[in-house]
Amino acid sequence: MFKSFSDFHGRKQQQRIADDACRGELLGFVICSYLPSAKMTDREFRSIKCPSEDLSLTNCVLVHDGDFPNTNYYVFTILGHPSTGPGKLAFNAVQRKWAGIVLNSDVKVRPYQFNQRTQCIGSLVLEIDHLQKKSNTPPATLDSDKLAAEFLMTFGSHALTVEQPLVFSYDSKLYSLRVKEIEVLDFSNAKSQMAGKPKIAQMGLLTPNSNVIFEKTENSNLNLSGKSKGKSSYQSIINPDWDFNKMGIGGLDKEFSAIFRRAFASRVFPPEIVEQLGMKHVRGILLFGPPGTGKTLMARQIGKMLNAREPKIVNGPQILDKYVGESEANVRKLFADAEEEEKRVGINSGLHIIIFDEIDAICKARGSVAGNSAVHDTVVNQLLAKLDGVEQLNNILVIGMTNRKDMIDEALLRPGRLEVQMEIGLPDEHGRHQILSIHTETMRTHGKLASDVDLAELAVLTKNFSGAEIEGLVRAAQSTAMNRLIKASSTVEVDPDAIEKLRISRSDFIHALQNDIKPAFGSSKEALDTFLSNGIINWGDPVSHVLEDGDLIVSQTRSSDRTPLVTMLLEGPPACGKTALAAKIAKTSDFPFVKLCTPENMIGYHEAAKCQAIKKIFDDAYKSPLSCVVIDDIERLLDYVPIGPRFSNLVLQALLVLLKKAPPAGRKLLVIGTTSRKDVLRDMEMLNVFSTIVHVSNISSSEHLLAVLENADLFSREELQYIQKKTHGKKLFIGIKKLLVLIEMARQMEIGERASKFLCILEDEGALEYS
Repeated sequence: MFKSFSDFHGRKQQQRIADDACRGELLGFVICSYLPSAKMTDREFRSIKCPSEDLSLTNCVLVHDGDFPNTNYYVFTILGHPSTGPGKLAFNAVQRKWAGIVLNSDVKVRPYQFNQRTQCIGSLVLEIDHLQKKSNTPPATLDSDKLAAEFLMTFGSHALTVEQPLVFSYDSKLYSLRVKEIEVLDFSNAKSQMAGKPKIAQMGLLTPNSNVIFEKTENSNLNLSGKSKGKSSYQSIINPDWDFNKMGIGGLDKEFSAIFRRAFASRVFPPEIVEQLGMKHVRGILLFGPPGTGKTLMARQIGKMLNAREPKIVNGPQILDKYVGESEANVRKLFADAEEEEKRVGINSGLHIIIFDEIDAICKARGSVAGNSAVHDTVVNQLLAKLDGVEQLNNILVIGMTNRKDMIDEALLRPGRLEVQMEIGLPDEHGRHQILSIHTETMRTHGKLASDVDLAELAVLTKNFSGAEIEGLVRAAQSTAMNRLIKASSTVEVDPDAIEKLRISRSDFIHALQNDIKPAFGSSKEALDTFLSNGIINWGDPVSHVLEDGDLIVSQTRSSDRTPLVTMLLEGPPACGKTALAAKIAKTSDFPFVKLCTPENMIGYHEAAKCQAIKKIFDDAYKSPLSCVVIDDIERLLDYVPIGPRFSNLVLQALLVLLKKAPPAGRKLLVIGTTSRKDVLRDMEMLNVFSTIVHVSNISSSEHLLAVLENADLFSREELQYIQKKTHGKKLFIGIKKLLVLIEMARQMEIGERASKFLCILEDEGALEYS
C-alpha cells in the first residue's frame, strides 16, 4: 500500500523535518530483543541519554546514521542524527522508563519490517494528561480535532505499541500520552468479506489516514471537546444501588417524575453530550405545599438517590447571624466546595446538593422586612449571585422547601435559579393507599396486621389526610392495639403473651380515625355535621328542586372543563334551611376539599384580618383538584345592618374579586353562598358574580306542614288529621328551622292538648292566619 516514506507524510510533515536541521532523517524502526527474528542477527548497542529536549519530543530512538543504512520500517521509530555516536542509541526519559532501559547498558536491537497490508493502524485510542501535574494546575479544554491533526503531523510514520507512553508538545505545552488501544486494517485477502475491516492489534504503523481518538486520563482536570473525543468513563448521577420501588414516597409519583425530568434527566447523560447541546443543568428546585405532605421526605430521598456529595442540609434561620456580613458569609461557605471543585475539574465536577428547609425565613421579598439592617435583602442577593450570577456554578443543586411560596422573593423563582417549582399537595385516594401500604409494610411482613384491615377502605376514609397524618394514624392504631394488652392494676403490667396476641385490627384504625387523628387541611366535616344534625327533611318540591339544582352544579364542577369556577347562591327568608341545604350539597359532592366561611369564625376580626381569613380559605381551595367553599350568611360577613345602613366595603371588594377569580389550571372550585337579604346584595352589585341563584322557600301550605310533622313522629294520626283540617286553606308561612323548634316545644306538652296548643303557637308566632 505504501511504497516509500513520502507516501506516509504530507508536504507539511516533510517540510517540518527538512526545516529542523537538528533532527536528521527518519531511517525506519527497531525492535528490542523481546521480538525475535530468524532472518535478522542481533547487534549490541550502548544506551545513552537523549542529546536534547527537542529530540526527546520526537519519541524516537536516536541512532548513528551509519548503523542502519538503507533500512525502511522498524517497531521503534529511529531518527538519524550526527550528535549520536556510532554504536549508541539515545532514549528519552519516557522511553527508558517504559522499556526498563538503564543508561550506559547494552541493548540488543533487531530491525523490524512492517507488513503494509496487515499492520497499518486504522484507529488509535490515546489517553492524554499534563506531563507534569501540579495541584494548582487550572482546568484546560483542548480541541480533540486539532490534537489529532497535530499528532498525525508529528508522528505520522511512527510505530506504536499498546501501553506505549509518548511525550507530546501542543500549543507550547507538554502532555503525556499513553496508547490505549490499536485497531489495524487487514488487506491480506482482497476477496474476503473481512478485507479492510479493523481488528484489535498489539502494535501498528500510524498513517495519515489513521483515526486518532483522545480520552483524558482518569482524575485528570483536562477537558476535551470536538469529534475526536472518545467515550471517557462516566459515573452515572443515579446511585447504582438505588431502587425506585423502595423510595418510601407514596402519592407523589407524578411530582417525582416531573422533578426527575426537569432536574436530573440532563445529568444522567455524560458531560460531553450536555456540552454539545449547549445546555445548562437545572440548579434549583422549590418544593412547596401544606405541612406534612412529604416535602422534606422527598428532598431527603433525592439526596440518597443521587450519586453525589453528601447533601448539605441547613435550616433557613441557621443562616442568619447577628454580626454584620456573617449571614452572607454563611451562604458563601455553603457553595465554597462546589466552587473549588468546578475550578479544578470543570464540567467533570461532581454534583453538590444544598437543601434549604424553611427557605422563606431567609429569602423573603426584598424590601418587605422592616428595619434598617436589611440582612434579609443581602442574603437574598448573595444567594442570587451564587445561583445565577456572573460566576455561576453548574455543579450545584439547591432544593428549597417552604409552606409560604408567596413570601419568597420573585427573583429566586425565575429560570436559572429555583426554576423547578413543584407543589406537593394532599395525596389522592391512590396516593393514600400507597402511603398506608408503606407504613404498614413491616407489620404485614411480621404478621402483626389483622386480616380484617382493608387498606383500600382506609384510603377512602382518610380523605384530606396528609402523609404525616396518615403516618400518625398508623401510630395511633398501633398504640390502641398495644393498650389492649396492658393490665391496669396497681402497677402497669404487660400481658406475657403480648408478642403472640398483638394484632392491629380494623377497629384500632377506626378508633384512631374517630378519636385521635383529624385532618388539619381539607374538609370541615364536623362543621357540616353540625349544620346537618337534624338531617334534611324533604317536605316538598321546593326542597327537591334545590337539591336537584345542587346535584347539577356539583356534576358541572366535576366534569366540565369550560367552567372551572361555578358559583351558586341560595337566597330566601331567614330560618328556611339555606345553610343546611348548602351543607348537604357540599357534603354529598364528596370533594376532597370542603371549607366553611362563616361569620361565627370571624367574631372580633377587623376588616383587614377578615379579608385575610377569607383569602386564605380560597388559597387553600386552589391547592386541591376539586374544592367546595360555603360562604354562609353573606350579609353578616359584610357587617350589614338595616340601621344606617353600614357595611364593610373592604370585605365586599375582597368577595367580589375572589368570586370572579378562576382557580389555577387543572383545579376546579364550587362556591355556595347563602343570604337572607337578596335585595341588599343586589344593591351591592353582588348578585351578578353568582352563576346561578336558587330560591329557598318557607313552608306555605298545609301539605308541606303535614310532611314535616309526619317526619317528626310526634303527633298521632288523629292529631295530624285535626291539624290538617284546621290549616287547610289558611295562610301559612314559616321556616323549617323555626318549625322544628316549635315541634320540640310541642313535644313537652301533654298528649291530649298537644295538637291544639301547637296550632295556637303557630298563630302566636304569626306563621298561621285563620282570617
